[in-house]
Amino acid sequence: QVQLVESGGGLVQAGGSLRLSCAASGRTFSAFSMGWFRQAPGKEREFVSAITWTGARTTYADSVQGRFTISRENAKNTLYLQMTGLTPEDTATYYCAAVEFRSFVPMRDRSRYDYWGQGTQVTVSS
Repeated sequence: QVQLVESGGGLVQAGGSLRLSCAASGRTFSAFSMGWFRQAPGKEREFVSAITWTGARTTYADSVQGRFTISRENAKNTLYLQMTGLTPEDTATYYCAAVEFRSFVPMRDRSRYDYWGQGTQVTVSS
């Protein structure tokens, strides 16, 4: 069992930046492959970014490629999502997710993840 707690969301103007954090506890963080997903009102939860357990490989949704950067600090049991060039289309609740599997390929499929945080709201005004 692992507990995930996201933070760092908020209200920002278009073009601004935010850094989300996801603090993990309960198990060895480095044993988990991690991802970020988001869900806007009335829409399905969608993939944003994922990272392998070592942090060596990452992948991004086309909509955020070049604007968002995922990273992790295993020593601090923390996952990050640096978001720049935010647009109103990025408005959503952002969730971090974990699966206890040392994958060498970052995983985009939300069904692969077993643990989810409660989410943090990101609102981008135009």
